[in-house]
Amino acid sequence: MHANRRWHQTNDRYLAAQLAELREALERLAKMNDVPEQGEAPVAKPKRVRPSTAAPGAPSTIASSPPPALELLAERYGLTDFERRLLLLAAATELDFGVARACAAAHGSPERPYATFALAINALPGASWEALAPFGNLRRARLLEVEQRGAQPLMQSRLYVDHRIASFLKGVNYLDERWNLLIERIEPRCEVLPPSQQALVQRVVATMSAAEPATGSQTWTLLGHDTTTKRELAAHVAQRLGLQLCRVAATALPHDLVELDALGRLWQREATLLPLALYLDRFETEPATCEASAEWFVRRVGGLVFCDLPHEYSGTFETALPLDVSKPTAAEQAEAWRSALGEDHAETARVLAGHFNLSLPVLEGIAAAAPTEDETAAALWEACKCHTRPQLDSLAQRIEIKVTLDDLVLPEEQSALLRQIIDQVRHRGRVLDEWGFRAKLNRGFGVTALFAGDSGTGKTMAAEAIASALRLDLYRVDLSSVINKYIGETEKNLRRLFDAADDGGAVLLFDEADALFGKRTETKDAHDRYANLEVNYLLQRMESYRGLAVLATNSKGSLDHAFRRRLRFIVDFPFPEAAQRQRIWKHIFPVDAPLAAVDLSLLARVPVAGGSIQNIALNAAYASAMSGTVDWDRIVAATREELRKSNKPVTLADLPVERSWESAS
Repeated sequence: MHANRRWHQTNDRYLAAQLAELREALERLAKMNDVPEQGEAPVAKPKRVRPSTAAPGAPSTIASSPPPALELLAERYGLTDFERRLLLLAAATELDFGVARACAAAHGSPERPYATFALAINALPGASWEALAPFGNLRRARLLEVEQRGAQPLMQSRLYVDHRIASFLKGVNYLDERWNLLIERIEPRCEVLPPSQQALVQRVVATMSAAEPATGSQTWTLLGHDTTTKRELAAHVAQRLGLQLCRVAATALPHDLVELDALGRLWQREATLLPLALYLDRFETEPATCEASAEWFVRRVGGLVFCDLPHEYSGTFETALPLDVSKPTAAEQAEAWRSALGEDHAETARVLAGHFNLSLPVLEGIAAAAPTEDETAAALWEACKCHTRPQLDSLAQRIEIKVTLDDLVLPEEQSALLRQIIDQVRHRGRVLDEWGFRAKLNRGFGVTALFAGDSGTGKTMAAEAIASALRLDLYRVDLSSVINKYIGETEKNLRRLFDAADDGGAVLLFDEADALFGKRTETKDAHDRYANLEVNYLLQRMESYRGLAVLATNSKGSLDHAFRRRLRFIVDFPFPEAAQRQRIWKHIFPVDAPLAAVDLSLLARVPVAGGSIQNIALNAAYASAMSGTVDWDRIVAATREELRKSNKPVTLADLPVERSWESAS
């Protein structure tokens, strides 16, 4: 505090001395330009004397550390003595009213109390035309502005500095207000990064530290799909280098090159006056004009720049260095959970790290919000699951889970396969990480199952039951939001879907999977070639997917054979037999439904699948809403309608109109 106050005092004294010298030079110039009034004897003009480089009382050497603001500007931009004085002249009218009056007197007009290049050439030593050139230090860096109106000569045009530079000379350093609406300041959210990310930070810091101060500009392209991790890593790099990281969205950049150039030079100035680093937000989904503007902007701003890009970005950053950024490893996440929760929750940490894939800031934020000890494990699980929902809600349809394993009516073989799927998902953290299988494998970390069978045999219900047992959300992939007629768009949609699901908080259900996973065909035209490319991409992405994906289809033979090897489980859902149909009928009506006495064994004789049984029960209930009782006649009528709708060659003529309750229950 005291050192800062002393510097401001020194800076004020130095600036006052420099302004006094400038004012004296302008006053001498005004006297030399005086013309005697009519009738007076002409007065000989004194010999023109150039002002000295230092006025009386002005410090000849800079004793403060850091030096005064004017000298800092001269040092950072390599200004010559004349450029430094020219900058001070343009700023002086904002800082000293006496200088404004002296400018008016030197111009011989009270209406011109401002600096011009003509004044500078006549009042300041070492004049140079290059000082006012557009490519010169002052104008290129937007330290000095020229107000040239119409055909007004450049020599007579007003020179000025904006309030940002005037404030800097007074020792007040702040971000230009024109950037306030465009940027977001990013601070590190985690005190310590995991080792895998610390290595990346050290790599960037070492590269930047080894660069010469004058050429210490570098652009880094951050590859990967997790923006939170990228921002955290960039914030730690900026902190290590003593910089403030500022995020700018690519969509906020203008497309007009003149405006873009002005904005780029404005950022260059701010990055020089303040210790700033730029973080340009991802723009892979934006139009080509946005990509072109962003690349043009990055190539010109200089300084430390981070570009948040996906792996599939096709743009070009010729001088940029790539950095592949990913979330912490499963082992690092387990250690972070233990550190945040304490050793008493080691098992909870192991389970969470084995199932969810989170960035460190998100992980620590969830752990910090954990409730009381008794509820910690369940609350943390729900919080992790909820974190992944916003990413998936826009890409797939979340299904409200109302089915458990006990509600399924399947043969023992199929039930055993479902239990195996659940066990593999539950224990994949132990097998892959604790037992070392992840280090041995390059792919196949997830669990993929194919559910095949006729419509209504329970494929979707089985997916619900698995999600219920695992306490996960179930998302049904909407093919209309994935498949796109434009080349490459389907792959982009699938990538976003799998990237979001990779965090582990959901089960993906691809209903009617043969529409996406169909057989590749012989290439006859461009449509066949790109359709095959989509299947090829799916084959690769399914192998790298780390979550649980369920593919449901009515036509197993329509799937590409290459998917068979990549499927961990194939579960065939058979048409239910009479005993199984009777169990379905027994549980299909809710406890609160006013069901009359019916013979379930007779209903079980009707060869319909579970989905059709559900339709029959619901239609019978609606038909009975007025009478208040779901009776036999309405169930029979609903059954006849379901069979007619399905074109089943079966009749119910042998069923009596009324039967007493003869259920085996």
